[in-house]
Amino acid sequence: MFSGAHVIVYSKNAEADRAFFRDVLGFKSVDAGHGWLIFALPPAEAAIHPSDAGGAQELYFMCDDLKAEMASLAKKGVACSKVEEARWGSITKMRLPGGGEVGLYQPKHPTALGLK
Repeated sequence: MFSGAHVIVYSKNAEADRAFFRDVLGFKSVDAGHGWLIFALPPAEAAIHPSDAGGAQELYFMCDDLKAEMASLAKKGVACSKVEEARWGSITKMRLPGGGEVGLYQPKHPTALGLK
């Protein structure tokens, strides 16, 4: 049986993005050695989407109230993109200090969170 999942976010400035996850998003972490922080994440789910290219991955954090989360992030100096409404949720993106993006969304669909 699997015991968990490990997500990797590639970055042009890993140190700055680690600080963002730690200091701005508030994720707890352990040091795996030499400053390589491994972050505890909220419960997760995985979806498989069709793609002609294949190999691309995305990271989205989920929330119950997107507007409240965006307001909280704004107080910490985090700019979010314009909210997009999709059939499956309300979505925004946050720019990481290293140049990448992670998504934040409020799902409109049933989630798999809490399933064992």
